[in-house]
Amino acid sequence: MKAIVNVYLKEGVLDPQGKAVHHALGSLGFDNVTDVRIGKQIVLQLDESDREKARKEVEEMAETLLANTVIEEYTVEIVE
Repeated sequence: MKAIVNVYLKEGVLDPQGKAVHHALGSLGFDNVTDVRIGKQIVLQLDESDREKARKEVEEMAETLLANTVIEEYTVEIVE
């Protein structure tokens, strides 16, 4: 089973990398982009067959290590 964790900065937290990409996109003529937020994706291969058990375990991983929950939010997707 595979788990995909997407981690991104919370609204209101400055994202200088996102601002730089937003500016660069505007310079390249992509004027319809109103905001850019940069995050990270973590893909985990799990030795688990129970989807709910896998989700709970990955959420615990995210809370304790994968995301800094003070300034970041995350989503978890379990795929087979």
